[in-house]
Amino acid sequence: LTQFSKLDVLVHANDMLSEQQMQNYHAALERLQQQEPIQYVLGYAWFMNKQLAVNNAVLIPRPETEELIALIKKHHTSNESLAILEIGTGSGCIAIALKDHFKQAEVWAIDISEQALVVAQQNAKTHDCDIHFKHMDFLDPAHNAIFPKFDIIVSNPPYIPPSEQREMKPNVLNYEPHLALFVPENDPLIFYRSILIFFLVSFIQTS
Repeated sequence: LTQFSKLDVLVHANDMLSEQQMQNYHAALERLQQQEPIQYVLGYAWFMNKQLAVNNAVLIPRPETEELIALIKKHHTSNESLAILEIGTGSGCIAIALKDHFKQAEVWAIDISEQALVVAQQNAKTHDCDIHFKHMDFLDPAHNAIFPKFDIIVSNPPYIPPSEQREMKPNVLNYEPHLALFVPENDPLIFYRSILIFFLVSFIQTS
């Protein structure tokens, strides 16, 4: 609330909060008591040591997703001129982390949510990452013709069937975007299958 660093907090330990800060503090507590994720309350989350803006239009970046970045780094050198596609970019965390590491890469990032793309573009601008953002439904194959050949396709797509909602915690179910979480009950692998088909078609066309 004060934007103080840890050192500033110690230096100003006896300072009084302003009336506006106190109002913000109580409003934040009320939101937390309703189990709203603290990242949404603060308006940011951390991913790969970068502070990224988040709101309820995007999933909160998970530490486990950093493993995708580590895997890609393991198999490629940072100076390679790669073409990278992220499907379902959300906050842009994956695309930004990859562009930051692979400076010579051409990175594309797509999402069906226009609100999510606004957040992703804001984060890319903040971290000075030149990324091609596209608003599109990846499940519609008609859009795929716009793409070049990619060296890397990365995604953390929806995969939860609606029947599992009863097992989910309220901080996820009540606040994070269902568009980025859930898939049809009778086809939970719909995104994985579409990604595989897209890859195979691209491979055949360029072989």
